[in-house]
Amino acid sequence: MTRFFANANYDFIGFRKYAYGLTAAVLLPGLLFLLFVGLSYSIEFTGGTLVQIRTEQPVDAGLLRSALDAQGIPGSEIQSFGSAQDYSIRARVAKEGTDANNTEETAKAVTAALDASLGAGSYTVLSSGGVGPKVGGELRTQAFMAIFLSFFAVLAYLAWRFEWRFGLAAVGATAHDILATIIFIAVMRIEVSLVVVGAVLSMVGYSLNDTIIIFDRVREDLHKYRRDDFISVLNRSINETLPRSVLTHTTTLATLVALAILGGQVIRPFALVMAFGVFTGTFSSIYIAAPLLLAIEQKWPGADARGVKSSAPRAGITKVQPAG
Repeated sequence: MTRFFANANYDFIGFRKYAYGLTAAVLLPGLLFLLFVGLSYSIEFTGGTLVQIRTEQPVDAGLLRSALDAQGIPGSEIQSFGSAQDYSIRARVAKEGTDANNTEETAKAVTAALDASLGAGSYTVLSSGGVGPKVGGELRTQAFMAIFLSFFAVLAYLAWRFEWRFGLAAVGATAHDILATIIFIAVMRIEVSLVVVGAVLSMVGYSLNDTIIIFDRVREDLHKYRRDDFISVLNRSINETLPRSVLTHTTTLATLVALAILGGQVIRPFALVMAFGVFTGTFSSIYIAAPLLLAIEQKWPGADARGVKSSAPRAGITKVQPAG
Protein backbone atom coordinates (compact mmCIF):
# COMPACT_ATOMS: atom_id res chain seq x y z
CA MET A 1 0.00 0.00 0.00
CA THR A 2 1.08 3.57 -0.66
CA ARG A 3 1.98 5.35 2.58
CA PHE A 4 2.00 9.13 2.26
CA PHE A 5 4.72 11.01 4.15
CA ALA A 6 6.26 7.71 5.22
CA ASN A 7 9.71 9.33 5.39
CA ALA A 8 8.63 12.81 6.46
CA ASN A 9 11.47 14.81 7.98
CA TYR A 10 10.27 18.39 8.37
CA ASP A 11 11.34 21.00 10.90
CA PHE A 12 7.85 21.87 12.15
CA ILE A 13 9.14 23.42 15.37
CA GLY A 14 11.42 25.74 13.38
CA PHE A 15 8.34 27.00 11.55
CA ARG A 16 6.49 27.91 14.76
CA LYS A 17 7.04 31.67 14.57
CA TYR A 18 5.27 31.82 11.19
CA ALA A 19 2.45 29.76 12.70
CA TYR A 20 2.14 32.19 15.60
CA GLY A 21 1.91 35.08 13.14
CA LEU A 22 -0.78 33.31 11.12
CA THR A 23 -2.73 32.53 14.29
CA ALA A 24 -2.59 36.15 15.46
CA ALA A 25 -3.61 37.42 12.02
CA VAL A 26 -6.74 35.25 12.14
CA LEU A 27 -7.72 35.41 15.81
CA LEU A 28 -7.30 39.13 16.49
CA PRO A 29 -9.71 40.36 13.75
CA GLY A 30 -12.00 37.46 14.65
CA LEU A 31 -12.10 38.55 18.30
CA LEU A 32 -13.05 42.08 17.24
CA PHE A 33 -15.84 40.68 15.05
CA LEU A 34 -17.04 38.51 17.93
CA LEU A 35 -16.94 41.46 20.32
CA PHE A 36 -18.91 43.87 18.12
CA VAL A 37 -21.21 41.47 16.22
CA GLY A 38 -21.55 38.52 18.57
CA LEU A 39 -23.12 35.11 18.06
CA SER A 40 -26.50 34.28 16.57
CA TYR A 41 -28.53 31.91 18.76
CA SER A 42 -31.31 29.61 17.63
CA ILE A 43 -34.72 29.67 19.27
CA GLU A 44 -33.59 26.81 21.51
CA PHE A 45 -31.56 29.44 23.36
CA THR A 46 -33.48 32.67 22.70
CA GLY A 47 -36.99 31.26 23.21
CA GLY A 48 -39.67 30.52 20.64
CA THR A 49 -42.57 28.28 19.75
CA LEU A 50 -42.67 24.58 18.92
CA VAL A 51 -45.45 23.44 16.57
CA GLN A 52 -45.87 19.80 15.56
CA ILE A 53 -47.95 19.06 12.46
CA ARG A 54 -49.03 16.09 10.36
CA THR A 55 -49.56 16.57 6.62
CA GLU A 56 -51.77 14.49 4.36
CA GLN A 57 -48.84 13.84 2.02
CA PRO A 58 -45.06 13.93 2.58
CA VAL A 59 -43.80 17.49 2.07
CA ASP A 60 -40.28 18.73 1.45
CA ALA A 61 -38.94 20.54 4.52
CA GLY A 62 -37.47 23.21 2.24
CA LEU A 63 -40.98 24.09 1.02
CA LEU A 64 -42.18 24.54 4.61
CA ARG A 65 -39.15 26.66 5.45
CA SER A 66 -39.68 28.91 2.40
CA ALA A 67 -43.36 29.36 3.33
CA LEU A 68 -42.43 30.44 6.85
CA ASP A 69 -39.70 32.80 5.60
CA ALA A 70 -42.23 34.48 3.31
CA GLN A 71 -44.53 35.14 6.25
CA GLY A 72 -41.89 36.84 8.40
CA ILE A 73 -40.74 33.74 10.31
CA PRO A 74 -37.09 33.35 9.19
CA GLY A 75 -34.59 30.82 10.49
CA SER A 76 -37.19 28.24 11.47
CA GLU A 77 -35.93 24.80 12.41
CA ILE A 78 -37.92 22.04 10.71
CA GLN A 79 -37.38 18.36 11.39
CA SER A 80 -39.36 15.26 10.56
CA PHE A 81 -40.21 12.85 13.36
CA GLY A 82 -42.18 9.64 13.55
CA SER A 83 -43.64 9.07 10.08
CA ALA A 84 -42.68 10.84 6.86
CA GLN A 85 -45.71 13.14 7.29
CA ASP A 86 -44.93 14.39 10.79
CA TYR A 87 -42.93 17.61 11.21
CA SER A 88 -41.62 19.57 14.14
CA ILE A 89 -41.39 23.34 13.56
CA ARG A 90 -39.44 25.58 15.92
CA ALA A 91 -40.22 29.18 15.02
CA ARG A 92 -39.82 32.76 16.21
CA VAL A 93 -41.75 35.60 14.54
CA ALA A 94 -39.68 38.54 13.31
CA LYS A 95 -42.53 40.86 12.24
CA GLU A 96 -42.77 44.34 13.72
CA GLY A 97 -45.60 44.74 16.20
CA THR A 98 -45.61 41.01 17.00
CA ASP A 99 -44.41 39.63 20.30
CA ALA A 100 -41.84 36.98 19.36
CA ASN A 101 -42.25 35.37 22.78
CA ASN A 102 -46.02 35.05 22.51
CA THR A 103 -46.68 31.38 21.77
CA GLU A 104 -50.24 31.96 20.59
CA GLU A 105 -49.28 34.71 18.12
CA THR A 106 -46.40 32.66 16.74
CA ALA A 107 -48.59 29.55 16.36
CA LYS A 108 -51.16 31.63 14.44
CA ALA A 109 -48.42 33.01 12.16
CA VAL A 110 -47.15 29.49 11.50
CA THR A 111 -50.60 28.15 10.63
CA ALA A 112 -51.23 31.16 8.37
CA ALA A 113 -47.98 30.45 6.52
CA LEU A 114 -48.87 26.76 6.18
CA ASP A 115 -52.37 27.62 4.94
CA ALA A 116 -50.87 29.84 2.24
CA SER A 117 -48.37 27.18 1.19
CA LEU A 118 -50.10 23.83 1.71
CA GLY A 119 -53.71 24.91 1.78
CA ALA A 120 -56.09 24.92 4.74
CA GLY A 121 -57.15 21.44 5.82
CA SER A 122 -54.16 19.70 4.24
CA TYR A 123 -52.45 19.31 7.61
CA THR A 124 -53.27 18.85 11.27
CA VAL A 125 -51.67 20.65 14.21
CA LEU A 126 -50.74 17.96 16.71
CA SER A 127 -49.45 20.25 19.44
CA SER A 128 -47.94 23.66 20.09
CA GLY A 129 -45.98 25.06 23.00
CA GLY A 130 -43.44 27.69 23.89
CA VAL A 131 -39.86 27.90 25.09
CA GLY A 132 -39.48 31.13 27.05
CA PRO A 133 -36.38 33.36 27.02
CA LYS A 134 -35.58 32.27 30.60
CA VAL A 135 -35.53 28.60 29.60
CA GLY A 136 -33.49 29.49 26.50
CA GLY A 137 -31.00 31.39 28.65
CA GLU A 138 -30.64 28.41 30.98
CA LEU A 139 -30.04 26.13 28.01
CA ARG A 140 -27.35 28.49 26.73
CA THR A 141 -25.61 28.52 30.11
CA GLN A 142 -25.81 24.73 30.40
CA ALA A 143 -24.45 24.29 26.88
CA PHE A 144 -21.35 26.36 27.62
CA MET A 145 -20.92 24.60 30.96
CA ALA A 146 -21.02 21.24 29.15
CA ILE A 147 -18.26 22.41 26.81
CA PHE A 148 -15.95 23.65 29.55
CA LEU A 149 -16.59 20.82 32.01
CA SER A 150 -15.81 18.19 29.36
CA PHE A 151 -12.79 20.27 28.36
CA PHE A 152 -11.30 20.34 31.87
CA ALA A 153 -12.20 16.72 32.65
CA VAL A 154 -10.21 15.46 29.66
CA LEU A 155 -7.34 17.82 30.38
CA ALA A 156 -7.14 16.61 33.97
CA TYR A 157 -6.76 13.12 32.54
CA LEU A 158 -3.96 14.37 30.26
CA ALA A 159 -2.06 15.87 33.17
CA TRP A 160 -2.38 12.56 35.04
CA ARG A 161 -1.66 10.37 32.00
CA PHE A 162 1.52 12.23 31.05
CA GLU A 163 2.63 15.04 33.36
CA TRP A 164 1.44 18.56 34.11
CA ARG A 165 3.65 20.12 31.38
CA PHE A 166 1.93 18.05 28.68
CA GLY A 167 -1.48 18.81 30.17
CA LEU A 168 -0.78 22.55 30.25
CA ALA A 169 0.31 22.52 26.60
CA ALA A 170 -2.86 20.64 25.67
CA VAL A 171 -4.91 23.23 27.59
CA GLY A 172 -3.46 26.05 25.49
CA ALA A 173 -3.95 24.20 22.20
CA THR A 174 -7.55 23.23 22.96
CA ALA A 175 -8.37 26.76 24.17
CA HIS A 176 -7.05 27.97 20.80
CA ASP A 177 -9.33 25.49 19.00
CA ILE A 178 -12.44 26.50 20.98
CA LEU A 179 -11.79 30.20 20.42
CA ALA A 180 -11.07 29.74 16.70
CA THR A 181 -14.22 27.63 16.26
CA ILE A 182 -16.43 30.16 18.07
CA ILE A 183 -15.02 32.89 15.84
CA PHE A 184 -15.72 30.73 12.78
CA ILE A 185 -19.34 30.25 13.94
CA ALA A 186 -19.73 34.00 14.44
CA VAL A 187 -18.16 35.01 11.10
CA MET A 188 -20.13 32.42 9.13
CA ARG A 189 -23.32 33.52 10.95
CA ILE A 190 -24.12 29.94 11.92
CA GLU A 191 -26.93 29.84 14.46
CA VAL A 192 -25.81 28.38 17.77
CA SER A 193 -28.16 25.45 18.36
CA LEU A 194 -27.84 22.24 20.35
CA VAL A 195 -26.56 20.61 17.14
CA VAL A 196 -23.77 23.19 16.92
CA VAL A 197 -22.93 22.71 20.61
CA GLY A 198 -22.62 18.99 19.89
CA ALA A 199 -20.27 19.79 17.00
CA VAL A 200 -18.06 21.93 19.26
CA LEU A 201 -17.89 19.14 21.85
CA SER A 202 -16.99 16.65 19.11
CA MET A 203 -14.33 19.02 17.79
CA VAL A 204 -12.76 19.33 21.25
CA GLY A 205 -12.55 15.55 21.54
CA TYR A 206 -11.11 15.19 18.03
CA SER A 207 -8.45 17.84 18.64
CA LEU A 208 -7.46 16.39 22.01
CA ASN A 209 -7.17 12.94 20.49
CA ASP A 210 -4.75 14.24 17.86
CA THR A 211 -2.69 16.04 20.51
CA ILE A 212 -2.60 12.94 22.73
CA ILE A 213 -1.27 10.82 19.84
CA ILE A 214 1.61 13.25 19.23
CA PHE A 215 2.39 13.63 22.94
CA ASP A 216 2.33 9.87 23.44
CA ARG A 217 4.89 9.51 20.66
CA VAL A 218 6.97 12.31 22.24
CA ARG A 219 7.05 10.40 25.50
CA GLU A 220 8.10 7.19 23.73
CA ASP A 221 10.81 8.95 21.71
CA LEU A 222 12.21 10.67 24.79
CA HIS A 223 13.04 7.22 26.15
CA LYS A 224 14.03 5.75 22.78
CA TYR A 225 16.36 8.53 21.58
CA ARG A 226 18.09 9.59 24.76
CA ARG A 227 20.93 11.36 22.95
CA ASP A 228 18.63 13.64 20.94
CA ASP A 229 17.72 17.11 22.20
CA PHE A 230 14.12 17.96 23.04
CA ILE A 231 13.43 19.92 19.83
CA SER A 232 14.63 17.02 17.68
CA VAL A 233 12.37 14.65 19.61
CA LEU A 234 9.35 16.94 19.05
CA ASN A 235 10.04 17.14 15.31
CA ARG A 236 10.63 13.40 15.07
CA SER A 237 7.36 12.62 16.90
CA ILE A 238 5.29 14.92 14.67
CA ASN A 239 6.87 13.48 11.53
CA GLU A 240 6.28 9.92 12.68
CA THR A 241 2.57 10.55 13.31
CA LEU A 242 2.12 12.61 10.13
CA PRO A 243 1.07 9.67 7.87
CA ARG A 244 -1.65 8.70 10.35
CA SER A 245 -2.82 12.31 10.62
CA VAL A 246 -3.00 12.82 6.84
CA LEU A 247 -5.01 9.63 6.29
CA THR A 248 -7.40 10.14 9.22
CA HIS A 249 -8.07 13.82 8.62
CA THR A 250 -8.50 13.44 4.87
CA THR A 251 -11.13 10.71 5.22
CA THR A 252 -12.91 12.61 8.01
CA LEU A 253 -12.99 15.82 5.96
CA ALA A 254 -14.32 13.94 2.92
CA THR A 255 -17.23 12.64 5.01
CA LEU A 256 -17.95 16.06 6.52
CA VAL A 257 -17.87 17.80 3.13
CA ALA A 258 -20.36 15.25 1.80
CA LEU A 259 -22.61 15.90 4.82
CA ALA A 260 -22.35 19.67 4.34
CA ILE A 261 -23.33 19.41 0.67
CA LEU A 262 -25.91 16.62 0.79
CA GLY A 263 -27.07 16.53 4.39
CA GLY A 264 -29.61 19.35 4.27
CA GLN A 265 -30.02 22.40 6.49
CA VAL A 266 -30.45 20.49 9.73
CA ILE A 267 -27.11 18.64 9.65
CA ARG A 268 -25.13 21.23 7.61
CA PRO A 269 -24.13 23.42 10.61
CA PHE A 270 -22.76 20.35 12.40
CA ALA A 271 -20.74 19.33 9.33
CA LEU A 272 -19.34 22.84 8.77
CA VAL A 273 -18.29 23.31 12.39
CA MET A 274 -16.75 19.84 12.55
CA ALA A 275 -14.89 20.35 9.25
CA PHE A 276 -13.38 23.57 10.55
CA GLY A 277 -12.62 21.82 13.84
CA VAL A 278 -10.69 19.06 12.07
CA PHE A 279 -8.61 21.66 10.26
CA THR A 280 -7.85 23.85 13.28
CA GLY A 281 -7.34 20.79 15.51
CA THR A 282 -4.69 19.45 13.14
CA PHE A 283 -3.00 22.84 12.98
CA SER A 284 -3.00 23.33 16.76
CA SER A 285 -1.69 19.83 17.51
CA ILE A 286 1.40 20.54 15.39
CA TYR A 287 1.94 24.30 15.67
CA ILE A 288 0.37 25.20 19.03
CA ALA A 289 0.54 22.17 21.35
CA ALA A 290 4.09 21.06 20.49
CA PRO A 291 5.66 24.57 20.53
CA LEU A 292 3.80 25.32 23.79
CA LEU A 293 5.27 22.17 25.30
CA LEU A 294 8.71 23.35 24.19
CA ALA A 295 8.12 26.81 25.74
CA ILE A 296 6.94 25.25 29.01
CA GLU A 297 9.98 22.95 29.11
CA GLN A 298 12.24 25.94 28.50
CA LYS A 299 10.61 27.77 31.41
CA TRP A 300 10.28 24.80 33.78
CA PRO A 301 12.56 22.00 32.49
CA GLY A 302 11.51 18.48 33.33
CA ALA A 303 13.67 15.40 33.71
CA ASP A 304 13.55 14.70 29.95
CA ALA A 305 13.85 18.31 28.72
CA ARG A 306 17.20 17.79 27.03
CA GLY A 307 18.76 20.77 25.30
CA VAL A 308 15.64 22.92 25.38
CA LYS A 309 17.72 26.07 25.40
CA SER A 310 19.09 25.21 21.96
CA SER A 311 16.84 26.14 19.05
CA ALA A 312 19.30 25.83 16.18
CA PRO A 313 18.14 23.70 13.18
CA ARG A 314 19.14 20.06 13.53
CA ALA A 315 21.11 18.17 10.91
CA GLY A 316 19.02 16.01 8.64
CA ILE A 317 15.80 17.99 9.25
CA THR A 318 14.08 19.49 6.20
CA LYS A 319 13.11 23.12 6.78
CA VAL A 320 9.42 23.81 6.10
CA GLN A 321 9.11 26.83 3.84
CA PRO A 322 6.36 29.41 4.48
CA ALA A 323 3.51 29.34 1.99
CA GLY A 324 3.91 31.89 -0.78
